[in-house]
Amino acid sequence: MHSHDLQGPAPDDPHPANPRAQIAGILRGRWSTRLFDPIHELFDDELTQILEAARWSPSAGNSQPWAFIVGRRDDPTHQRFVELLSRGNISWAPEASALILTLHQSAVERDSDLVLSDYAMYDLGQAAAHLTFQAQSMGLFVHQFAGFDHERAAEVFEVPNHWTVTTGIAIGRHANAEQVAVAPESLLERERTPRQRKEFAGFVFSERFGSPAGGWG
Repeated sequence: MHSHDLQGPAPDDPHPANPRAQIAGILRGRWSTRLFDPIHELFDDELTQILEAARWSPSAGNSQPWAFIVGRRDDPTHQRFVELLSRGNISWAPEASALILTLHQSAVERDSDLVLSDYAMYDLGQAAAHLTFQAQSMGLFVHQFAGFDHERAAEVFEVPNHWTVTTGIAIGRHANAEQVAVAPESLLERERTPRQRKEFAGFVFSERFGSPAGGWG
């Protein structure tokens, strides 16, 4: 671990979770920044720890139906991914220390219509969550996104047709005060947007779907 590269969540975090939320601090402090330090480097041992967390996440039948294509800033993989980004994401994602393309296995083997698992995308989501909180524990930030050319990504990275390109993940250190001060106003506006979540009544039900469960939230 390179301790000189670690820092906690930005001290002026504009996105505090509801202070009433009785959840672990690492969960309450998570937010998806678009302001990354453009010179921070993610070292091999740090990246190993982050990917190891994903590796040990649960999956249906221990099928582990996920894959990651990893690029660090300015390496060939990173550069090829940047070329695929949507207009909205190309304004910030290239500054991250690493970009990861996530995939889930959608069939047993090439040219097969047999589904590997109905839960493969769910399992990939769990792996991404484990990755996210490992990075958070190391003082890093993660922003997951879907705005890129998925079909072209499959071509560029020679993805077998029994695998499905799913999302992107940006990882890096939050920009420092000087870097934030010169950030485009369009990004700053998006950073300042308060985080909002549904109340329990909107997603926690009992007896039937849509019937709010009483006594919680």
